[in-house]
Amino acid sequence: MMSVKGGKRSAVLENGDKVETGMPGIDDSALASAIANGEDLGPFIRAAFESGKPESLVHQLRNFVKKKEVEIEDLCKAHYEEFIHAVDELRYVLVDADELKGGLADENFKLQEVGNSFLAKLDALIEAHGTKENLALAIDSLRICTSVVDLCLKINEDIMADSYYPALKSLDILERDYLPRIPAKAFRLLLEKQIPISRNHIERKVSAEFNEWLVQVRSKAREVGQLSIEQASTARQREEELRGRQRQAEEQSRSGSREGVYMLEMDDLDDDDSLLKFDLTPVYRAFHINTCLSLEDQFKEYYYKNRQLQLNSDLQASSAQSFLDIYQTYFAQVAGFFIVEDRVLRSAGGLITNARVDSLWETAISRMNVVIEDQFSRIQTARHMLEVKDYVSLMCVTLRRYGFQVGPLLDVLDTMRDKYHELLLNDCRKQVSDVLANDKYEQMVMRKEYEYQINVLMFNLQTSDVMPAFPYVAPFSATVPDCCRVVKTFVENSVSFLSYGGHMDFYDLVKKYIDKLIINVLNEALLKLIENPTLGVSHAMQIAENMTVLERACSYFSEHAAKLCGIPMRLVEGPLGTLSARAVLRQSQAVAHEQMLTLVKSKVDEFMSLTANINWTPDETPHSGNEYLNDVTIYLLTLAETAQEILPLDALDKVLRGVLTHVSDCIVGTLLSQEVTKFNILAMTGIDADLKVLESFADERFQLSGLDKIAGALSLRTCLSEARQLVNLFLAANPELFLNPVIREKQYNALDFRKVLVVAQKYRDLPERFMGGRPKHPQKKKSFDALCRRLREQTAENPKRAEIVERRWFSSGPYTIATGAVGGSIGGEEQVCRQALGAEATLENSVTHLSCEGRALHGIVLSTVPHSRTYIPLIFASRFNSLGYSQVELRETSHEEVQ
Repeated sequence: MMSVKGGKRSAVLENGDKVETGMPGIDDSALASAIANGEDLGPFIRAAFESGKPESLVHQLRNFVKKKEVEIEDLCKAHYEEFIHAVDELRYVLVDADELKGGLADENFKLQEVGNSFLAKLDALIEAHGTKENLALAIDSLRICTSVVDLCLKINEDIMADSYYPALKSLDILERDYLPRIPAKAFRLLLEKQIPISRNHIERKVSAEFNEWLVQVRSKAREVGQLSIEQASTARQREEELRGRQRQAEEQSRSGSREGVYMLEMDDLDDDDSLLKFDLTPVYRAFHINTCLSLEDQFKEYYYKNRQLQLNSDLQASSAQSFLDIYQTYFAQVAGFFIVEDRVLRSAGGLITNARVDSLWETAISRMNVVIEDQFSRIQTARHMLEVKDYVSLMCVTLRRYGFQVGPLLDVLDTMRDKYHELLLNDCRKQVSDVLANDKYEQMVMRKEYEYQINVLMFNLQTSDVMPAFPYVAPFSATVPDCCRVVKTFVENSVSFLSYGGHMDFYDLVKKYIDKLIINVLNEALLKLIENPTLGVSHAMQIAENMTVLERACSYFSEHAAKLCGIPMRLVEGPLGTLSARAVLRQSQAVAHEQMLTLVKSKVDEFMSLTANINWTPDETPHSGNEYLNDVTIYLLTLAETAQEILPLDALDKVLRGVLTHVSDCIVGTLLSQEVTKFNILAMTGIDADLKVLESFADERFQLSGLDKIAGALSLRTCLSEARQLVNLFLAANPELFLNPVIREKQYNALDFRKVLVVAQKYRDLPERFMGGRPKHPQKKKSFDALCRRLREQTAENPKRAEIVERRWFSSGPYTIATGAVGGSIGGEEQVCRQALGAEATLENSVTHLSCEGRALHGIVLSTVPHSRTYIPLIFASRFNSLGYSQVELRETSHEEVQ
């Protein structure tokens, strides 16, 4: 390194001269050291120029040279001899060098000659290497172009073979890897222009295929929808079969049978989607190609818009055709549409989202709801409505498997159930009318077992588990099994409509509609038939018995509905499973019995009209009874035999008691009538003989018909009590005993003292000429005159309106009757009420201080059975009228009002 110091330095030569040795700032020793070491003198030169005195550096260098020359001279002086010797040797060497130089020149000449040939060859080699490089470059260019051409050919082949994805990948490779390396500019420009054209061509072809798929998928969707709904229908049938076998197994288990209890075979109920074949390749390809072309979002939007347009078109019901002709195609098309969309959603990798599918489904739901409501409002047949509903429910089952919410559709179907059942009731009304119009109202005769099975066992109408002997005469007519079939079909159709809907437990709804059918259709038709003025007695009996059997069939209807609804039998065996229609049919039976009694009484009145031919003042006792009795007896015998064959015991009891009571009333009424102005003891003896015949008939029928087996049943003879007690009174030796309350209550409790007064005033003794000797029939006129006088006195003493000191409430089944009696005696009214209500009537309650007018009975009927307001008062009014009460006030009221 150079060191810089201030001031000048001087050097003393050997000769003593003093020489300035350097420039200010440069150390001579440093410079000398740098020169000796062969270092770069640049820094010294730069310092000299920077100081502006380069000549000082030159001077300093000269001084250094002089110094070295002095050193050389000193060295030479010290080695002079060696130097001379070296020079001599150098001369010798110089000679050798000249020889060597000559040799080298020769060798150089030779080498030049050889080198020239080598240089020529080297130039040729260099030229060859250049040619080689050019050829290699050309070969590489050709290879690249060949690869590009091959790739272009492959792209064309892929496009021709519709292999668009490989073609696009090849185009990407061509553009990314080959295009920058193509040496031919024209070729490169051509390819740069052709690549976008090829991509556009692929995009157009893919779009064309996708558009063609959009056209084809509509017809394919319809086939897919139809096939899916058929699968759902098949699965439903298998499910119903399994349920049927399960119910059968449960019934066998409950009945104690071990056979077949564990025989259920659970088939595979999974639907086979492999049959739903439709090609989504154009969709996948179009979506993938558009994704590769960076057109993913545009294609998604294009797909959604087109499918939305197709759905709107599918949801438009054609007005050119009847909906009943196209509803299957309509709903199958919609089902197929969403099955396709579900497949696209699950397999197309994001082509359509859940939100968009849900939006399409909501649109379809709202439009289908409008179509269903509109079309159902136009359908006027239950069968067509059921067919449409079943198909819609199958579509709902199908689409529910794919995750679509079908609740709104099922809710719309549920709103149509009332209209459907109204149409179904109208159909049943026509069927019931036809059944009743075509029936001959004769007992069915079944000659073979299968007839018994389809008419009796099918509806659980048998009264015994033992198979009867054939031919079997059923107590009912053809109306019963035919109406049971109508109700059974109604139940099945009702369950079919209500099942697979929005309600899981619809048994109560089915019961409601069954009650509506039986009450509003079947019961009203039977009542209308009963009210037919041309109805015969035998027909009335048969209709009454048919009602009894139909009432019993209500258990089968409720059980059949429970089976179809999947309700265990143990849940419907109690009161919850009882149909309300059963009580209504029971009331209708009472109406039928009353009408039957009315007809019977009308017929009896025809025979009893012959009492006008009775000679009430005969000269001798009739030997064979009166003329009318033979006709009445024959009719009663025929009536009893017919009723015994058709009617059950309770109905038979009511009929026989009613007709015998009516005969008794007619006899008493005849004596009370103005046509009979007087009678004698012989006429009364004839009536006594008539009553004996009637009582004999009553006793005989009471035993032969099995009425004596009814618990608490009174003899039929009691129905003739009023006539018998009246005759006994006039045949008695001392009629004044009637005034004795104890004797009257014991022997004459059925007699009204006003009636006794009227009849007693008509009594006449026999003329004296017929008495002869000791009279067989003593004179009683004075006794009856005294009796009449006492009775008139009692009538004058008692006011017409008297206070009832006690009123009692009698109940039988759904009915309650309030009645009372004058003067604290209620025995007569109690008997009347028990006769009106039946022997099973029970005392419910009693109140006091109510009033009635004379002997008129005021009753209140309370009913707990619906749909009965039109005829319940009529029932009991006719009953009390038949029991001799001319003033009967019957009205419906509530328990609160009565209390």
